[in-house]
Amino acid sequence: MRWRPQTLKQRIIENSTLDPRGCCWLMTRRVNSGGYVRLGLGSSKDGTARVVAAHRLSYKAFIGPIPDGLILDHLCRVRHCVNPWHLEPVTNRENILRGVGATAINIRKTHCIHGHPFDEANTYNNPDGSRTCRTCQRLRQLGDPRKR
Repeated sequence: MRWRPQTLKQRIIENSTLDPRGCCWLMTRRVNSGGYVRLGLGSSKDGTARVVAAHRLSYKAFIGPIPDGLILDHLCRVRHCVNPWHLEPVTNRENILRGVGATAINIRKTHCIHGHPFDEANTYNNPDGSRTCRTCQRLRQLGDPRKR
């Protein structure tokens, strides 16, 4: 289905309101459990409903296509904001690391829980993507009572 940018721009503006600070465009439609809003774009050739995330439609209508392999990061951290200037195309990894989830929190740590630095010499990167402090690992292997 081919969408018309001007009609889509009007639809986005008509279905959003400014937040109290006057910068986020908040969708007034139903926000799903993940905090996002999805808009229907008619139906596909097979008759199934075609539903797309509202922030993606807004970016495409006002800015242009989303580069291949990238996703949109809400710079304002408001998931139902559709202000296209609050959206930045980034890799999935970058989007996760900018967040507040466990992965992002752990990757920002500069020292282990015992105060040893997570630097190149003292960090072992595990196959599962986690990391281990080499000093703590060595003390565990030696049977250091401080690590029990």
